[in-house]
Amino acid sequence: MKFFIDTANLEQIAKAESMGILDGVTTNPSLMAKEGVKGNEAIMKHYVDICGIVTGDVSAEVLSTDYEGMIEEGKKLAALHKQIVVKVPCTADGIRAIKSFSDMGIRTNCTLVFSLGQALLAAKAGASYVSPFVGRLDDVSSNGIELVSRIVNVYRYYGYQTEVLAASIRSVQHIIQCLEVGADVITSPLSSIMALLDHPLTDKGLAIFEKATKEII
Repeated sequence: MKFFIDTANLEQIAKAESMGILDGVTTNPSLMAKEGVKGNEAIMKHYVDICGIVTGDVSAEVLSTDYEGMIEEGKKLAALHKQIVVKVPCTADGIRAIKSFSDMGIRTNCTLVFSLGQALLAAKAGASYVSPFVGRLDDVSSNGIELVSRIVNVYRYYGYQTEVLAASIRSVQHIIQCLEVGADVITSPLSSIMALLDHPLTDKGLAIFEKATKEII
C-alpha cells in the first residue's frame, strides 16, 4: 500500500520524504490557505515546489465547478510538472472532465467520493485514482472502511485500473483497516503515519537496551 501525505506544508513533506516511506502528496485549496499560500501564481509555484521534494504523484485540485473551467485549469496544472495528477470533484461535470482528461493522457484523482456508484462512474470515465473519504463518512454514522472495501472488490472483479486512494484518514486504526481491505493508497496527515511507530513495548525494550549499553560502555 502506498503512503501519501495530505498537506501543503513543505517541511512535513520533506520530513516524510527523508524517511523513505513517502509515495506522493495530496493537497487542496484549504490546505494551501492554511500554509498562507494565496493567489493563483503562488499556488502554482507551491505545487512545483512540492514536486521538487517528492518523487511520486502530487494531486493538485481544480477550483472550478463547471466542465469548461475544470478543463482549462486542469491543463495548466498538468503542464506544471509530470508528477501532477489533476484532482477533480465527483460531480456530473467532474466525471465528464475526467473522461476528457483521460482522452488527453492527463492523469486524474476523482475526489469527494462517498458511494460505490460514484466510484464506479469515476473508474468508467478513466480516473487514475478515486478518493473515498473515510473519516467524513464515519462522521455521519456511515462506515468509511466498508466503502473502501466495496470499491476495491468491485474494481478487482471488473478489472478497473483506477487505484483506490483512501482519504480523510484520521487515525492509525484507519490506516491499518485500509491496509487490511486492500486499498492501493492512503493519504493522511504526517502525524497519523508517524503514530504507526508507537508501541509501549518498543519504548520499554529501548529503555532496557539503553540501560544495558550504559552498563557495558
